[in-house]
Amino acid sequence: MTVDRATSSIWDRERLWVTAGAVALIFLAAIEALAVTTVMPIVSEALDGQALYAVAFAGTLATSVIGMVAAGAWSDARGPRGALYAAVSLFIAGLLLSGFAVTMDQFLIGRLVQGLGAGGQTVALYVVVARLYPPHLHGRVFAAFAAAWVVPSMIGPFLAGAVAEYLDWRWAFLGVAVLTTAAFLMIAIRLRGVDLGHGEPQDRRALVTRLMLAVVVAVFAVLIGFTAEMTAQIGWSVALGSVAVIAVAVLPLLPRRTLRAGRGLPSVVLMRGVVAGAFFAAEAYIPYLLMERFGFTATWAGIALMFAAFAWAGASALQGRFGERLGNTRITVISLSLLVCALVFVLLAALWGFSPLFVVVGWAFAGGGMGLLYPRLTVLTLAYSDAGNQGFNSSALSISDSTGAAVVIALAGLAVASLGGGASAFGVVFAFCLGLVLLAFVPGLRLGHAAELTDAESPER
Repeated sequence: MTVDRATSSIWDRERLWVTAGAVALIFLAAIEALAVTTVMPIVSEALDGQALYAVAFAGTLATSVIGMVAAGAWSDARGPRGALYAAVSLFIAGLLLSGFAVTMDQFLIGRLVQGLGAGGQTVALYVVVARLYPPHLHGRVFAAFAAAWVVPSMIGPFLAGAVAEYLDWRWAFLGVAVLTTAAFLMIAIRLRGVDLGHGEPQDRRALVTRLMLAVVVAVFAVLIGFTAEMTAQIGWSVALGSVAVIAVAVLPLLPRRTLRAGRGLPSVVLMRGVVAGAFFAAEAYIPYLLMERFGFTATWAGIALMFAAFAWAGASALQGRFGERLGNTRITVISLSLLVCALVFVLLAALWGFSPLFVVVGWAFAGGGMGLLYPRLTVLTLAYSDAGNQGFNSSALSISDSTGAAVVIALAGLAVASLGGGASAFGVVFAFCLGLVLLAFVPGLRLGHAAELTDAESPER
């Protein structure tokens, strides 16, 4: 039976509800991830958990690594259906736990469970696409997924701020839980009886090893976050020891020579982790800075983040059109320079009280830098891969991303706790992130020149 490429679509009758449900799940996961950035200052104050502010971000990113590895192994061994159902269920359960929490500890448990579900959900959905859609439709599906991330980045922070200010911060979690349940039912009903494959025999020892390493990475990343409640001397000792353990545990999950910035793929993966850590750690404290130092409401703090989201989307589109002409070296220099400018602007506002416009405009520069760089790194990862290692390399890129962000956010939280908050604490966080961006020039200038797959470029976030 031949497939009519001209008339088949991701929105035809056979695939309509799966496509709609999958895009909705990606959209809602993005809304929740971006909403937390805006509402966390309010949540931490309401639950008297300022010392654990960073763990709410770092913990979710850390446990998402476990979800990614587990869902990938489950999907390869038994098919993606069970992995998807389990991941979405965990995501919803985590949202409910966070939304109904009455203490910061309960809220954090919910966030950890959300991370397990979010990481597994994305991987399982990708496998469903591979099994259910013909190859010529894969690009269209992933383009829809990319759009499902871009739109929330534009409206999510403002929407979350408005919900927290005019309703209650809990609805930023409970509302997403209700909508996620509806989106999941759209997929589950349609997938009943559909053959998604039953998987193939796997090397159980290798799978168990990868899963255990992911658990070690997650546990020690979360531990760094909890050092904010320890005395400064003990906290920093535990944090630095945890970073060393993570560096050792993550090595088998990444390409060889990654931590040494080997030319080509190792530098691509390393750069993703370093830049993700710098950007997302700084962004976690942007709304906090605007509310604490400049008296912004949650809604206006969310609006401030929207400018960065628009810049991200616009730069991604430019990269997709002119990326080949610019080349990897120019993209590295331009994007990292934009991030340096952004963090300098934010530092001026944090330390010396310059106008909050420095924060808003500066962070738009950061969004532009990330929009230019992020999809390029994804394209390079695919270009350096073949059929035998696409899964491992793609997983490594995501693991580097999540681990880098989790560790840097946790360290930033420890720095804030050690300094007792205030302008100096914000300054240290943003200065640390600035240092990481400067460090990113090392792998950034060693990306190489693989034969990039231009049709894979997308404005992902």
